[in-house]
Amino acid sequence: MTPPESAYDLHGLSFRYDEDPVLSDLTGSARSGEFLGVLGPNGEGKSTLLKLLLGTLQPAQGSISLFDKPLRQIPAQERARAVGYLPQEVGVTYPFSSFEVVLMGRYPHLSTFALESARDEAIAESCMERTGTLHLARRAFATLSGGEKQRVLIASVLAQEPRVLLLDEPTASLDISHQYSLMEMLRGLAREGITILMVTHDVTLSAGYCDRLWLLSEGRILAEGPPESVVTEDNLKQLYGAEFRVTTDPGTGLPLILPPARRGASTCA
Repeated sequence: MTPPESAYDLHGLSFRYDEDPVLSDLTGSARSGEFLGVLGPNGEGKSTLLKLLLGTLQPAQGSISLFDKPLRQIPAQERARAVGYLPQEVGVTYPFSSFEVVLMGRYPHLSTFALESARDEAIAESCMERTGTLHLARRAFATLSGGEKQRVLIASVLAQEPRVLLLDEPTASLDISHQYSLMEMLRGLAREGITILMVTHDVTLSAGYCDRLWLLSEGRILAEGPPESVVTEDNLKQLYGAEFRVTTDPGTGLPLILPPARRGASTCA
């Protein structure tokens, strides 16, 4: 059986801000069509890693390849066609409609000064339908709730028709229902061959949906693999410096993370 193609290959990746090292000798790969979750405490370089993968930051050392081609050799517009990116915060200050925001995702496919075609508009509409936001198309983006804005922005990223999606805390502003629906959608995209690389703090949610996890600690990958082998009490203690209980979901066999048992707690009869 032929192994899946690599979307990203990282070798000896290092990065620092001034004198502060953020990533140090990080090596790993993301396979094509894989849903990969990146976990770790604040300040461990997760968002920086996404910017390096996007090509907006350059590593101090090491290399990044995108589909077997050195990332730094890929022109910016070609990268934008291949890689969609949703940061933690997106500032939209002009009074655009939600549909106009999604349509902006088509910019990598337009030549200079070209206007969007009927096909571009159809793709934007399809992406809004897919993310459950088509009914918001005429609404001013600024009037939407946090969760509605997030889903519209995801539709805009999908409108790029990327081969890879880089997502920085995409579920942070969503209620629990929309968190699950988004994760189901991302799994569906991965099954279609799109590589999903998601930075998140939600260990249980990512363990339930991601194919593999990276635990990022001190600029390196502390552990990687399927959730059931990576999410252990020892790994989480080493990663976060706190005690957790890890149990198994009887329905799925996947790990569930619980707080430590309270001392002296009693059960009610």
